[in-house]
Amino acid sequence: MPLALFALAISAFGIGTTEFIINGLLPELAGDFGVTIPAAGLLVSGYALGVAVGGPPLTMLGGRLSRKTMLLALMVLFIAGNLLSALAPSYGTLMVGRFLAAFAHGAYFGVGSVVAADLVAPRKRASAIALMFTGLTLANVLGVPLGTWIGQAFGWRATFWVVVVIGVVGLAGVLALVPAQPRPTGGVLRELATFRKGGVWLALAMTVFGFAPVFAVITFISPIMTGVGGFSPGAVPIVMALFGVGLVIGNLIGGRLADRAVMPSIYGSVALLTLLAVVVALLAGHQVAFVVAITLFGVAAFATVPPLQTRVLDAAAGAPTLASAANIGAFNLGNAIGSFAAGLTIDAGLGYTAPAWTAAGLGVVGLVVAALAGLQARQRAADSWASSHSLTGTP
Repeated sequence: MPLALFALAISAFGIGTTEFIINGLLPELAGDFGVTIPAAGLLVSGYALGVAVGGPPLTMLGGRLSRKTMLLALMVLFIAGNLLSALAPSYGTLMVGRFLAAFAHGAYFGVGSVVAADLVAPRKRASAIALMFTGLTLANVLGVPLGTWIGQAFGWRATFWVVVVIGVVGLAGVLALVPAQPRPTGGVLRELATFRKGGVWLALAMTVFGFAPVFAVITFISPIMTGVGGFSPGAVPIVMALFGVGLVIGNLIGGRLADRAVMPSIYGSVALLTLLAVVVALLAGHQVAFVVAITLFGVAAFATVPPLQTRVLDAAAGAPTLASAANIGAFNLGNAIGSFAAGLTIDAGLGYTAPAWTAAGLGVVGLVVAALAGLQARQRAADSWASSHSLTGTP
């Protein structure tokens, strides 16, 4: 794999750290700003919505820039957002900082996925995308547990200062290692035209509901562990690290499987994620079993990512950049839906296991959408075969 992929992964590590770090610091943030745990959880939903609404517009605005220049500009925006978060005097200011960082997130992974896929042979595209996303998964193994520990020991602001430093390192890595990139061809109109395809919209819907179960559970992992499982707060970073190990493994497995067969890998990974959400709910009160279940949940969570991203690139063939950014938004719209829906169940008094049951329900929706997408793809293939054979006169 080209060194440029590792440069993309460095920045992905910083972005992943700031995305997931709130999950381990909800009690500290809630106490500092005087808000409830579900209200602090909205910092997760707010970030996710920022990715969903910010990625496509920024990608269009940068349509005349080379992809490398776009990646550098996005890292500068990411650093600025985290700097504002570190200095935030109020909950509202912190939310604004999260929004700025989130805007960079959506466009960065959208553009980065296209760059990663173009750097390798077609048969290795999913694996190249998975390698870039390895930075995101490693953030859960190293960045988030370390950031959680720093936040608990020195205050949550110290965590955001560390993220700022990681962002600067990522910016330098892209500048030094990513080769010069051509400007996207065809312009904004061509990119927008790809959204006329029904397959693109079904692929985006698969991403939303196929990934929503992840954040329904992980947003509230700290209160689930301490409130149901009887874990100490100090155990949260350790379990988050194990969850992150699961993400790394699942991401690499998902890339290999998607290179072989995209849709079957989506069916399998989303089904496994749904099943494991039920297992997490049932075993939340049993510490050892819960740790095993949440680690496996991490494996299933990111086994979905390479095939879902690859599916969108396939559906939007010829003009993939904007659709790729939109799919990153779809991941984060799923994050927002998952965390928001899970927060509602807690507010309704259903307890801290309710988020896992919510995740299972969302996973079932994801499987239904995937089945519809598969039916449409088979129908299009059959129609294409019939059309080609009628033109050639082949029986």
